[in-house]
Order: sequence, then C-alpha cells, then structure tokens
Amino acid sequence: MERRNPVTIVDVAMRAGVSPGTVSNVLTGKRPVAEGTRQRVQRALDELGYQPNLLARSLVNRSSNTLGVVAYGLEYYGPSRTLVGIERQAAELGYSLLLDLLHGPDSPDVDAVLAELSARRVDGIIWAVHEVGDNHSWIDERRLRTLPPIIFLTMDRRPGASIVSTDNRAGACIATQHLIDAGCRTIGIITGPLSWWEARERLAGWRSALEAAARDQSPTLVAEADWSAASGEAALRALLERRPDVDAVFACNDQMALGALRHCHATSRRVPDDLSIVGFDNTPESAYFWPALTTVRQHLAELGRLAVNELHRQIEHNLETSEPLTPVLKVLQPELIVRESTASMQSATSQPVIHAR
Repeated sequence: MERRNPVTIVDVAMRAGVSPGTVSNVLTGKRPVAEGTRQRVQRALDELGYQPNLLARSLVNRSSNTLGVVAYGLEYYGPSRTLVGIERQAAELGYSLLLDLLHGPDSPDVDAVLAELSARRVDGIIWAVHEVGDNHSWIDERRLRTLPPIIFLTMDRRPGASIVSTDNRAGACIATQHLIDAGCRTIGIITGPLSWWEARERLAGWRSALEAAARDQSPTLVAEADWSAASGEAALRALLERRPDVDAVFACNDQMALGALRHCHATSRRVPDDLSIVGFDNTPESAYFWPALTTVRQHLAELGRLAVNELHRQIEHNLETSEPLTPVLKVLQPELIVRESTASMQSATSQPVIHAR
C-alpha cells in the first residue's frame, strides 16, 4: 500500500491560494491575517487534514510546550484536587504535562529531578511538594536563575521564589472565630503533623483568633495528628482526657474531623450540642458526614489553574525578553461553609479573594 506523505503548509498554501508565510501566520498567530483569508486557510487546513509538526514548531519557538510537575501526596485530597486544576488549565493553554512523583516530601532526589526536567527541556516547572521540615532548603535565588521558570505551591515566602498558595492562617482564623461567635467557650485544635508548614499556619490562625477574643490557647488544647481519620479519632480522645471542658474542636482537615465525629458517636457525645466540630478542605463527602460538617473551603482546583497561568506568563516573558521578572506571591482566600456540626447555622458570608504581591 502506498504511504501518503504528510500534508505540509505548502500544500495548504496552494489549496488556499496564499503564501506559506500566510499559513504560518494563521497557525501561530504571530502576525495579523485578514478574516476572509484566515477563513480560507482554515478551510484548506480542514479539507487536507493538516496535522502540525509540534516538534518542528517547538524548535522554532524555542519551546517544548511541556510543563514539569513535581508532586507528592496525591493520596491526600488537597494535592490530588490541585493537580486536576493544573491538568485542565495546562490543556487549555496547549501544554503537555511531565509528572514526577516523589516518594516522600523530604526526598533526597531533588537534584536528579531538576536535572531530568531540565534535560527534557520543559518550559517551566510547578513544584507541588508540601513544605515539610527543611525539604525546601535547596531553594535560593542563585539556583533558581539557572533553572526554567518555577512556581511553588503552598509554602512560606522565600527570596526569589514565585509562590501560589492558600491563606491557611486566615482559614483557621475564620473557623475558630465561627466557633467563638457560636458561643463556644473552650476550643481545642487537632493539628496535622507540625513539621508541615500548612499545619503550623493553621495552628497560628487558631491561636490568633483565640488571643483576639481573650480565650484560653494553652498547649493542653492542642492535639497533633497525621491528617488521617484514625489519628483524628485518637487525638480527640486524648484531648478530651486532658481537657474535659472542651466544647468545640477545630480539626485541621476533614479526614481528622471525620475521626473526631466517630469518637463522639462512640462515646454518645452529641454534635453540636455537646461538642461543635469544624473541619478544613470541604471535601465532597463532608456534606454527608453525620452531622454534615462545617468546614473551610480551599479553592484547590483554582490554585492549580492559577499556578499554570502564572507559569505561562513567566514562560512567555522569557521568550520575549531577557529582563528578569519580579517573583510573585499569589494567595487565595478560603471561605467558611457552615453546616450542622456547629451550633450556629448562619450562612457564610466571606468570599474568596486573590491577593497578588
């Protein structure tokens, strides 16, 4: 069977009665083309079944149309949901993704991962690895200048680093304030592992709200867990043994809140009559807990989309000029979703806001 040669822009130009350069301008959008001519070229493209040579285009544009995504913790709701937003926005902008999953947040393979992504000529990198311990100590301005553009997710500020994050401290503060407004007197907290930056930020938000209201924030009200439902159950048990006067708990994710609810059911403690509970994440299942869980909504898919958009802006800037870009910090504001697990049933009024600095 005779093999058909690929359709070229010369073939398209002949069919449309234009120059190959005009076809190229229609495909790339680099120069304006009259609408009538553009439509004629598009008809020729469709009729001939033209398929662009992405490799050749990437060589011309000095772009691979590929983003590297380095991630950890996809078994958790937050990272997996954020990756959905990354994938959708990358596809919309015409990027493919090269995903590299680390085995742990403190993986020693950072150098190898960065070298591999650079060797594959990715246009940019999204570093979606939680800040745990000193696992981000490798980040410094000098090193970042030798790498493709990088956007970091959910970490503390660092010189030279562009970061897209959720305001974890504000989320914890509005959760705790809600419990204060509901009339709760002694409010405990179930934290995630305090080696995680997010867990420390949520603890700080809890403390800030209690301090402003002149409420007890002693260490006896803090129970550390590991993000799992089982650890949430054990943490509430230990917390109530230390402080039986606790009448409300802020659990720093919905899974730990689920474990806390289980302990309440097992000990005939009524929620919210005896104990109010607030979670964090607004997982899809949280509305179906018993009782339905009041929680803090993170806009996780939007976080992923925002990271891709910012990375795309930096990539386009680097293609056009050698002038360095000022690092950015963009923070998404969470919002409170009030349900039956807390005494107050007033609707949440806070709205998400993006802060760009």
